[in-house]
Amino acid sequence: MTVLALTKYGPLGASSRVRTLQYLPHLEAVGLEVTVRPLLSDRYLSQRYTGQSTGLPFLLQTYAARLRDALLARRYDLVWIEYEALPWVPALVERALLAGVGYVLDYDDALFHTYDRHPNPVIRAMMGRKIDRLMAGAVLVVAGNEYLAARARMAGARWVEIVPSVIDLDRYGPVRPSPEGPFTIGWIGSPGSERLLENIRDVLAEAAKQPETRVVLVGASERALPGVPHENWTWSLESEVEQMCRFHVGIMPLGDTPWERGKCGYKLIQCMGVGRPVVASPVGVNSELVAEGVTGFLAPTPGAWLRALQSLQGDRELAFRLGRAGRQVVEQRFDLAVTAPRLADLLFEVKERGQAGTLA
Repeated sequence: MTVLALTKYGPLGASSRVRTLQYLPHLEAVGLEVTVRPLLSDRYLSQRYTGQSTGLPFLLQTYAARLRDALLARRYDLVWIEYEALPWVPALVERALLAGVGYVLDYDDALFHTYDRHPNPVIRAMMGRKIDRLMAGAVLVVAGNEYLAARARMAGARWVEIVPSVIDLDRYGPVRPSPEGPFTIGWIGSPGSERLLENIRDVLAEAAKQPETRVVLVGASERALPGVPHENWTWSLESEVEQMCRFHVGIMPLGDTPWERGKCGYKLIQCMGVGRPVVASPVGVNSELVAEGVTGFLAPTPGAWLRALQSLQGDRELAFRLGRAGRQVVEQRFDLAVTAPRLADLLFEVKERGQAGTLA
């Protein structure tokens, strides 16, 4: 069975790496021949993260390449699309391009809010229902959580399944003891998500004042959290597990907005995967991932954030117990070994149902 995977990014993009690329060895092992065609290259992301402009010619070449890929889609048994094939192109055009193609859509973010909550009323009028229309035409919509799945069902998608974002525990290895040295409050992400740290700026500033305490940001830009003492560690795929093992607690602040309710909690899953307790805003899937007092703490207010961090700093046995429980949750539900067979079965089932090549 041949599959064309139209991802948004290459390996540097977390969403593409987590939702598509890490599955490739498992899918190929069971007979799925997957060809990956990213829309945006690692060069684009590197330039974007450092504030550089790629320029119009680069973007035109990018869209031209995606158009060529889409026109060749009929050569494959199935097309597997991350989010959408052509961002900022109306649904009518994209549906026409995919006419006669059986396609699967995959979401780990509330991309539909990019359009339906855009500040420009013209964009909202022209594009507000774009993702809904694509969902309605898909053979299958794979959603990372219930918030995203509910939107797909509301849009009229004929078949919706939830497959959470996961980690590969083979890469993480066994849980290591908590590190020596200062109590380390750790965040891991990218320059694109560092703005969420502003939700707990005062909390982190206060925490950083405490003796033997440090705040560490992995993958953030040099612009993150100005005025708050912290260390910036450069992210790489090869070093991220080692870096998280140096945390004493992992954090995931969010604002309670429609966009953030669509998040899949990947930062929490990563930190739980290395056996560290977590503190998170009780927004969206965070409330499902964090069992209060069992795997970590949910913090709805700045005071709750401070109390949670202080509890973990003052009681290393508590931190160890919560971290161990979090790792068990990941082993049971959020390990690639658990979801890879299910995703493969879903892709095969698309063909078995005889729906590939049809469009509603």
